[in-house]
Amino acid sequence: MKLLSREVAVLAGCVALMTAFTTNTEAQSKPQIPKNWQLLSYDTDSVFGTSTEKAYKELLKGKKSTPVIVAVIDSGIDTTHEDLKSILWTNTREIPGNGKDDDRNGYVDDIHGWNFLGGKDGSSLKEDSEEAAREYYRYKSLYGNPDSALAKDSKEYAIWQQLQSKIEKPNSQFKMQYKSMSKLQENVNKCESILKTYLGKDDFNVAQLDSIQTTNQDVLLARNFMSRLLKSAGDEPATFGEFKMEFDEYMNELKRKAESTEVAPNANRERIVGDNLDDINDNKYGNNDVMGTFGFHGTHVSGIIAAARNNGVGMDGVADNVRIMAVKAVPDGDERDKDVALAIRYAVDNGAQIINMSFGKPFSPHKDWVDAAIKYAEEKGVLLIHAAGNDGSNNDSVANYPNPNYLDGTIATNVITVGASNTGLGNDKVAPFSNYGKKSVDLFAPGVQIYSTIPGGNKYGSASGTSMASPVVAGVAALVLSYYPELSARQLKYVLEKSATPLPGGTAEVNKPGTSDEKVNFADLSITGGMINAYEALKLAATIKGENVKGKKQHKAKIKAIKKN
Repeated sequence: MKLLSREVAVLAGCVALMTAFTTNTEAQSKPQIPKNWQLLSYDTDSVFGTSTEKAYKELLKGKKSTPVIVAVIDSGIDTTHEDLKSILWTNTREIPGNGKDDDRNGYVDDIHGWNFLGGKDGSSLKEDSEEAAREYYRYKSLYGNPDSALAKDSKEYAIWQQLQSKIEKPNSQFKMQYKSMSKLQENVNKCESILKTYLGKDDFNVAQLDSIQTTNQDVLLARNFMSRLLKSAGDEPATFGEFKMEFDEYMNELKRKAESTEVAPNANRERIVGDNLDDINDNKYGNNDVMGTFGFHGTHVSGIIAAARNNGVGMDGVADNVRIMAVKAVPDGDERDKDVALAIRYAVDNGAQIINMSFGKPFSPHKDWVDAAIKYAEEKGVLLIHAAGNDGSNNDSVANYPNPNYLDGTIATNVITVGASNTGLGNDKVAPFSNYGKKSVDLFAPGVQIYSTIPGGNKYGSASGTSMASPVVAGVAALVLSYYPELSARQLKYVLEKSATPLPGGTAEVNKPGTSDEKVNFADLSITGGMINAYEALKLAATIKGENVKGKKQHKAKIKAIKKN
């Protein structure tokens, strides 16, 4: 499942809207959040940023860097975006558009990456099922009645009980919820049309709504409805368009849950992609369309990492010398283990040094395939950054995949799992939706109201989630590696975690994610007990002798090609 949607916040906002016309309570005014707050510092800007801009000014001025390839395994990337097109990875071993596999890697015309959701006809899979639904149907097809066929004390029966609780029992609830929310969605769409016509704009914000003065009752009703909706939607969106994207994604996810016992879970996949889902060696499927029309999530993530800095448009990414490799493998719904495993291998084989993975799910039927791919990346010295999840859950006790815990009991040394911290301007210092874990989440990074690139005409917008926190860390990792290229993946992980800092301003106790008033020590929410800090990471990296001078020759040769380009 993609991790952009903040279901709790969106739903809370919509529920609040149901009573909007019976109360006069207005949303409290909130401090203005700088659009680049994740790059700023507490000492100069009073936000819980990463001190990236401070590092550029005080530590990196006049220093040379080398390009770093960062693979973004996600929903696709708008390769035409003004802030991204100059920083895309280009496969120089391929001749664009000739329909041939020039580099003989099995992927034809993979100029900027590969689409593992693609069909032979150039189409792409947009919506897929959830892993719980797939496993539910698999158990039913294997055992008929798993309740009588499986031993009650077996591990499989325990999994079957989990599947039942996630699919059968909530289904009727999701159907009712989707039905009621669909009515709200209809009203939102009607009000959107009225307001866009009246304002003569494709998008609008709360200030523009509140400034409307008219005697037209339809416009007034639409104004009041939409203004209260935006003000009640958790961390207030900057524009209606930003809210609409998250709300539509929430509705699509709700619809999938409502239909989970009615729709064959593999039907779309089989119709569009057509690979053998049970064969990891059937691996040359997909197409080279890494953009398509579904790349909001991946485009936003890519901009956070490396949007062109100081070019006078849009926003600045964290790292200033990166090439983004687009690997499309995350649909609306849950990603497939097969796609994740092959996406990791593709990225490694084509020279990626860092891989961002802003996705996750509660079941992983082919974890062995993903484990093997993570081990492959580990052997090649590639660092993987993974989002912790947005359920407000403890990952120490609730499964979230992929994770660094191999089935053989060992733990990967090249994975960093990231929770989301807040701006520090409000009561919640940690994002209330963020997953956490003293044994399973490594550190926290800014993940609320992160402004970045979005697809479709050089646009920008804000989004929240551990999906946004993960690329902040990937960007810092790339920044450090670009100035200290001899660091190994193991050393880079050490640097980022060792330099993680407590929340500034003397903040120790925070609201426990997933609760409204339970207090916990921030240090108890992750392994390091800290937040990513680019300034401190660069200072620490300067004191460490790199390990990459030996070994990894084949992988370094592939990286060398991009540095010449």
